[in-house]
Amino acid sequence: MTDADTEADTETVPDSADTGGNDTTPAEPDSEPRDSETTATDDHTTQRMTDTDSETERAETDDQGVDEHHADDADDSHGEVTNTRAILVGSVGGSSGKTAVALALATLAQERGLDVGYAKPKGTRLRSRVGKTLDEDPMLARELLGTDDEMHEMEPVVYSPTFVEGAIRGMETPEEIHQQVQDSYAAVADDRDLVVIEGGDSLATGGVVELTDPAVAELLDAEILLVADHEEPGDVDDVLAAAGDAGDRLAGVLFNRIADADYDDVAADVAPFLESRGVPAVGVVPRLQELAGVSVEALASELGADVLTDTGSDALVGGFLVGAMGSDAALRHMRRRRDVAVITGGDRSDVLTAAIDAGGVSCLVLTGGHRPSGAILGKAETAGVPVLLVNTDTLTAVERAEDVIHDGRTRDEETVALMRDLLVDHADVDELLGST
Repeated sequence: MTDADTEADTETVPDSADTGGNDTTPAEPDSEPRDSETTATDDHTTQRMTDTDSETERAETDDQGVDEHHADDADDSHGEVTNTRAILVGSVGGSSGKTAVALALATLAQERGLDVGYAKPKGTRLRSRVGKTLDEDPMLARELLGTDDEMHEMEPVVYSPTFVEGAIRGMETPEEIHQQVQDSYAAVADDRDLVVIEGGDSLATGGVVELTDPAVAELLDAEILLVADHEEPGDVDDVLAAAGDAGDRLAGVLFNRIADADYDDVAADVAPFLESRGVPAVGVVPRLQELAGVSVEALASELGADVLTDTGSDALVGGFLVGAMGSDAALRHMRRRRDVAVITGGDRSDVLTAAIDAGGVSCLVLTGGHRPSGAILGKAETAGVPVLLVNTDTLTAVERAEDVIHDGRTRDEETVALMRDLLVDHADVDELLGST
């Protein structure tokens, strides 16, 4: 389980006998993140006003020597789809690695001599910088591809909780948002051979303004490449459902981060099965340790955690389990997961014992500043399971840990280069890019 995109995998199993579920209660509207999201909405509105002003200025200065050709293009392209080819990279489930795939695919297209742009119509990986809340994926794309596109054109919609709430209350209409996305895309696609469009956290993200990934593909005349995990047979149902949503725009399904134990089954059985159902499988990419997550050491550093054991910290964390269940239930869930960090209170000795016994746990993250007993620490030392202690509550720890693992997966040039090599070796890149 692991690799790029928000998209860290977190599972919470509520405890019907206690209040453990409170650890996953969303922050109140007046919490600090919401304040930055409000700023994002203001920025989002300002961006749209700025775009309109820019159009007006171009029209007014046309007689004063402004390039008439470009001004006419801007007017003619308003709300229209360009002839540039577009591929939307979407995720069958959260945290599938679509960001790495999208950027690697764009890099491969550039290597073939194509002029390539990148767009992410719905910014969901939000970070606040200098009073603005933006998605960092377009920032990385602009750096890797060497483009000079404006951020508000690459990412026209800041899809924050505040934006969603505004849409529900009628402050954002689908027609206005669709026009904004089309206009921004036209600017990115101008005179380019290909634009790689990154989808939302899931295909359904954007539904409140009728801007799901399939809707974006329809709006921008894009093909859809689905990126999928595969951990159990039932995951095929999700792939088929997603393929049905993509419809005739489906370019193919790329299986990503497939564990060694599952690789042969996916390549020999699952992929041919999908082909027999009319769903093209364009590759099966193996799980690579370097893209599998973040080290326990990096996680501890970013969380500001105290390391209570001397067990080494090279193990990788690719997901999380929130320990809000009894010990028997905890053991069952943990035995089905690999490379996870268990986040729970330091006073939950039953959950801690189950986590240590499970065998697939990379580390324990104890919240609330509660130091466990010496017996628990000794058991963890013997089993080689690092124990981290933080003073924050469980919800805060989970949110921060998700950010850390998400950032650590595929958010720099080196990791995108690794994904590029994986696509060359394990995917049909000619099928995806050959006709461009």
